[in-house]
Amino acid sequence: MADPREVLAGQVQRALSAAFGADYASTDPVIRPSAFADYQSNVALPLARQLGRPPRELAGQIAAQLDLAGVIGRAEVSGPGFINLTLRDDWIAGQATAALADPRVGVPLADPGQKVVVDYSSPNVSKEMHVGHLRTTVVGDAVVRVLEHLGHTVVRANHLGDWGTQFGMLIEYLLAIGEQTALEQLAAGEINAFYQAAQAKFEADPAFADAARQRVVALQGGDPGTLRLWRLLVEGSKQYYNTIYQRLGVTLTDADLAPESFYNPMLADVCAELADDGIAVISDGALVAFPPGFTGRDGAPLPMILRKSDGGYGYDTTDLAAIRYRIRDLKADRLIYLVAAEQSLHFQLLFAVARQAGWLTGEISAEHAVIGLVSGADGKRIRTRSGGQVKLITLIDEAIERAAAVIADRYDDPVLRAEIADAVGIGALKYGDLSVARSSGYVFDFDRMLALTGNTGPYLQYATARIRSIFRRAGLDPASAHGPVLVTEPAERALALALLGLGTAVSQTGASAEPHLLAGYLFEVASAFTAFYEACPVLKAAEPRLRESRLGLSALTLRVLLSGLGLLGIPVPDRM
Repeated sequence: MADPREVLAGQVQRALSAAFGADYASTDPVIRPSAFADYQSNVALPLARQLGRPPRELAGQIAAQLDLAGVIGRAEVSGPGFINLTLRDDWIAGQATAALADPRVGVPLADPGQKVVVDYSSPNVSKEMHVGHLRTTVVGDAVVRVLEHLGHTVVRANHLGDWGTQFGMLIEYLLAIGEQTALEQLAAGEINAFYQAAQAKFEADPAFADAARQRVVALQGGDPGTLRLWRLLVEGSKQYYNTIYQRLGVTLTDADLAPESFYNPMLADVCAELADDGIAVISDGALVAFPPGFTGRDGAPLPMILRKSDGGYGYDTTDLAAIRYRIRDLKADRLIYLVAAEQSLHFQLLFAVARQAGWLTGEISAEHAVIGLVSGADGKRIRTRSGGQVKLITLIDEAIERAAAVIADRYDDPVLRAEIADAVGIGALKYGDLSVARSSGYVFDFDRMLALTGNTGPYLQYATARIRSIFRRAGLDPASAHGPVLVTEPAERALALALLGLGTAVSQTGASAEPHLLAGYLFEVASAFTAFYEACPVLKAAEPRLRESRLGLSALTLRVLLSGLGLLGIPVPDRM
């Protein structure tokens, strides 16, 4: 099968060459969706500035050279110089039939493939995962799924916060309450309570505080006994995080951990290299870098602190060590950091210093994939009644409970009902996040997320369940439907054309690290199927060949939705 946009782009480029010469054969044809046709080419507008001629006149010349025999049924010039392009019905039907036999349903493989490091989720050993971690975790997981499907080699980098002076206090508190009690508390997700109790003891007990400070020295010095206790803390928290990942259906494992402690042995060398190259200098006793172009409110150069005046290192140094490692050792072609918007300046400084050092070159891309804020109805961060952050595990539980209430009267089998509630609840929670542009904030609203209408996870899940019910009633396996596809009604045509867009949606999602593009496409497909289902009888079609065609379209819709939802990490129940 062929991507309609790519095919039309080729047709317009050939017309450009015929109209204005071979030098214009590679001009971007600027293919866009159109409200008046299937697509439109806007190429005449930029071309008019280049050639100094009226765009409508140029559009007419291009349209006159278009081949209307095989792909394009109609080409019309409109407005200031748009070329409206309507595809032939038989071409659309033929491409949809071909898609039924295509195991990748039109999704191309990258050529060449890249090695991509995706930094996402990144919880902290001393803090519970909250609603803010939902976005970076599920968006990151969708991005890596899409990139892998496109043929890229992806390194999942879960940059776990597992190092710092607070661990002296936490280790001493672990000893105070006992290892087993501490592990049980951490594995159960009571990380904040553990930290708060340790902090309270640190503030109230001078002897405990002194022991905690000494423990920091022992930890940083590599004392074996202290390192063993530190590992217990990390292990307890990991059990909790892995429980959340499993419940969300996220693909992160312990093998993907890239914790702060991993980079500790590299920090001194990073500082030495930057100092030797004249990039880092001593300022007020600290080692700092002043990348050009960054100034504070007072106009003074903005520093990136690499080594504090007391000899300690911060997360700036750790991130520099990480970017050097990912480029030099992992040989990454592309680095994607899925991190909150408030870290924007940090990443600008990070990338600037990495370029100064010669690590980040023009052949390697590094991008801060900004994650927007999840807020409550008041537009502020979601908080509990006591003012604390809402635990992610609490949101997961509530999503499933609410989904269970929605389907409580639909199934007698409690096991089946629980399975569906889990899939619908998790799907609603994840899709509600993924359907919003990752850089945009959104208001968290369970009622909206769980709705069976609109751009929601349950609406898309229901579309797949409805298609499966068609094949159950027919006593057929969807895989047995081969068409050929016919286009006899407007709803058939609209659905068939929408189904040809999966490759473009997946490719654009991978290129931009924006899963909402794929989510929006899937909603378009589900909406087109709903219109088709209401307008075009499938099992009661007027004649056998029409029945086979509509079964083929239904099967293709199911494959497209399952493929796309799978790339987003959305579970899909067989029934709803």
